[in-house]
Amino acid sequence: MSSVLITGATGFIGSWLTEALLYRGLHVRALVRSSSSADNLNGLDVELVKGDYADIQSLRKAVEGVEYIYHVAGVTKALDEKTYIAGNVTATENLLQAACDAAPTLKRFLHVSSGAAVGPSPALDKPVDETAPCKPITLYGRTKYMAEEVCKKFALRLPLTIVRPSIIYGPRDKDLLEHFKAVKSGIVPVFGWDVEKRYDYLYVHDLVVGIIAAAESPKARGEVYFLSGAAHSWEEVGEAAKKALGKSFAIKVRLPDSVVYAVAALAEDIGKARGKISILNRDRARDGEQTYWIFSTEKARRDLGFDPQTSLDEGFRQTVAWYREHKWL
Repeated sequence: MSSVLITGATGFIGSWLTEALLYRGLHVRALVRSSSSADNLNGLDVELVKGDYADIQSLRKAVEGVEYIYHVAGVTKALDEKTYIAGNVTATENLLQAACDAAPTLKRFLHVSSGAAVGPSPALDKPVDETAPCKPITLYGRTKYMAEEVCKKFALRLPLTIVRPSIIYGPRDKDLLEHFKAVKSGIVPVFGWDVEKRYDYLYVHDLVVGIIAAAESPKARGEVYFLSGAAHSWEEVGEAAKKALGKSFAIKVRLPDSVVYAVAALAEDIGKARGKISILNRDRARDGEQTYWIFSTEKARRDLGFDPQTSLDEGFRQTVAWYREHKWL
């Protein structure tokens, strides 16, 4: 039985990846910090290994004997740059070094990066592809790009593949939950004043299929892939949310970028003063100011057979059903 290690297994994407790999009959080892909640792994036959990304020895123990490492863990929100670098850059470098030291049977190190490492697309008909130079616009994006550069330094010593997801949604996702709550209350937020913004959305189960394909494909060694779904406007996202929630009417409220940024800055500053991380912050506002976050999946389709099957309507329907079942909505 093949053995795999997953970092971030307790989180949104990592927990669904864990379930998918268990379903395939693999032995799954999850690297968890002492402070992590393993609620998403309850009832699953997973080997939990305690570790700290700053402690290389604990990482060496975690990677011993595994054939695949799925590095999903990362910091998406933080109070300061130091935390972003520690969680996205240093953690990745230490795990890569541990793999070099203690995982001689490794077949693939799959690093989950982000479209934010590259930046937005220049036009609706010009999706960003893997040949585009990286121009991240946020602190999060810069540290994900830095982590990719660290991965490339190990490319001659380890069988590496990098994937860059777009916006991911689905059951267990807490970020888009706030949008559903707004629509449930009767408000459809639309961001931007005089332009129709379009962003790529991908259902989490389609992402998991793409991640596994990238880890197992011989063609993918040393390669980078965008994994994304169809592009949708905020109006389309709002209508899909209304349909999933069974709401016949909601008021569309258009929010100028300047207002969103001012509110985000205030929320971030208040959060920092309280020592708490705000879901709405300057990084999120900068992302939302962009007109297009659209990525080409041509390379992933060609090399991996990547072909997302879940429409936005169906994905939202399943997501809302899960939210309601678990009393999130």
